[in-house]
Amino acid sequence: MNAKPALPRRSFKSVAISAVLAAAIGTGLIAGVTGLFQHDGAPFERLVAAEPVCAHHAYLSERERCVSTYLAATRRQTLASR
Repeated sequence: MNAKPALPRRSFKSVAISAVLAAAIGTGLIAGVTGLFQHDGAPFERLVAAEPVCAHHAYLSERERCVSTYLAATRRQTLASR
């Protein structure tokens, strides 16, 4: 009977492959999240700026229409200034 149990040793090759695979998956996840944050759409700062402009609308549907109109107008202004 062996008093010191030994865990099976993994080869260096399998450890290296596992590390490379984990790094690739981590890089892919970070790139995906970064891509989602940079996705083309209304940036959050423009949306926050549109909220006080449209605060006088009582109904949510009117406020959403006002915000989308404001965002479209600011998008046209930024495209025209380029």
